[in-house]
Parts: sequence; C-alpha cells; structure tokens
Amino acid sequence: MAEHQKIHPVDIETPATVPLVPHQAQKSDSGSPGHQYPSQQRTIPVKHSRPPRKRSCLCRCFCWTISLLLLIVIVIAAIVGILFLVFQPKLPKYSVNSLRVSEFTLNTDMSLSAQFNVMVTARNPNKKIGIYYGKGSRLRVYYTNIKLCEGSLPKFYQGHRNTTELDIALTGQTNNASTLLTTLSQEQQTTGTVPLNLRADVPIRVKLGKLKLPRVKFVVKCNLVVDNLTANNSISIRSSKCKFRLRH
Repeated sequence: MAEHQKIHPVDIETPATVPLVPHQAQKSDSGSPGHQYPSQQRTIPVKHSRPPRKRSCLCRCFCWTISLLLLIVIVIAAIVGILFLVFQPKLPKYSVNSLRVSEFTLNTDMSLSAQFNVMVTARNPNKKIGIYYGKGSRLRVYYTNIKLCEGSLPKFYQGHRNTTELDIALTGQTNNASTLLTTLSQEQQTTGTVPLNLRADVPIRVKLGKLKLPRVKFVVKCNLVVDNLTANNSISIRSSKCKFRLRH
C-alpha cells in the first residue's frame, strides 16, 4: 500500500522568527544568550602627579657653601693632624724662681712706689719647634687686683729643648695706697704670707722646622705666695703655680 505523505500547510504570510537576542548582545557563561542591560559607565578620577619642584638658586648656593665649608674643615683637620704627628708639639713651661724688692715705699702724697726684680724661667720642651718672643710683651704684679708694678720681657729666640732664665725689672706707682698697705700689713701679720698674682702677655711666633707661623699672643698667669714685701730684705717664695693659655 503506498505511503501517504502528510502535507502540512505553510502560512506564507507568517513573518520570519526574530531572534530574541541581538547579535551584539552579551552571552551568559553557559553559552546561552543572556539579557541585555543598559551599559553603566563608571567615572574613575584621574590623579595627576605633581611636577617636581625645582630648587631655587638660593637653596643651591646654600648647599654648595655648606659643602665647601665642610671640605675646608676636613682639609685643615688633616693638615693639623699631620703636623701634630710630625712635630709632636708641647706647651712651654714657666716658673718664678725668685723675687727681689728694691723699693716698696709710701710717699708723702700717699702714693706707693714699688720696684721689683723677678727671675722667670722659660722652658721649651719641643724637639722640632722653636719660639720667637717678640716686642710688646707685658709682665704685671698684682695684690688684691691692684697693680703694684709692671715691666716687659726681652725679645729673643728660644731654640729646641732650651731653658732660658729672664731677670725682669718691674716698676710702678699706686695712688691712695694707705689702705692698701694697711690691708697688706694685717694679712702678713695674720697669715705670715703675702699672695701675689703675676700676669704676662707675650706675642710669639712658632717655628716649625723652617716654617714660621703667624704671630699669636699667649697669657701666663702665676699665683705667687711670698713671706714679705720688705725692701732690701730676703724674700722667700712659699709657692708658685703658673698656667699657660692662648689669648682670644
């Protein structure tokens, strides 16, 4: 028996099926078309980096100045260190050996006339350093901050490891000295001693080998205690202590 074919009628006027998802629509992870949502755009703020600040001319000059000063300090420190190792400098030493009083008299106008002779010993303990003692030095003797007399050191050169004794003449006059003599006499009777202060301001030049350094000034201060200040009398020095420092 011949097979009958079933013929289904076709609706010619039915429009073509429209795809549910447009071609540009996103698909889900499973491959099936997903729903299309309106696109949301997020605005990301753009952070602009600040341009590096240029150093001013004043700042650069300041940095160069500091660097130059540091370099100069380092060079000077190196030179001083080398000189110290080569010459091994030591401070000179001073002491007062004797004191003679030629005059210590109260005048009719109540002024005090004084004449002293001080024997000072200067020692240079350096092996390679010499000392030039120049003009303009001063040596003064004080009692209770009152100057009694003054003089000057001679000009001379002191060589390496040399010891020099200096006999220095001092003269002076003090006005209104009646109270001063009374105080001095009372202290001598009470303690049996008279404290004196000696101060020497001396300009010197130091010689390192053949090199002469610029002139500097130093100060020697000595605390001296004697038993009396009677003129033309034997004076005994009970104690003597001297300090040395450069003058600012």
